[in-house]
Amino acid sequence: MTGIGKIFIVIGVVFIIIGLIWGIVGKLPGDISFKKGNVSFHFPIMTSIVVSIILSLIFYLIGRFR
Repeated sequence: MTGIGKIFIVIGVVFIIIGLIWGIVGKLPGDISFKKGNVSFHFPIMTSIVVSIILSLIFYLIGRFR
């Protein structure tokens, strides 16, 4: 397998992990939600922070062992 193939596999696994975490985490305390009439706005700030920390750890580990 070439180097580019391994990179695509790693990226795919990372996206799968993100999808699973996003489904499990859902709405955390700290996420901002507004609803007024027919308009709703949701900004997942805490979820974004958690996903960012997890991705940082994953990429750190990949870089460390590469």
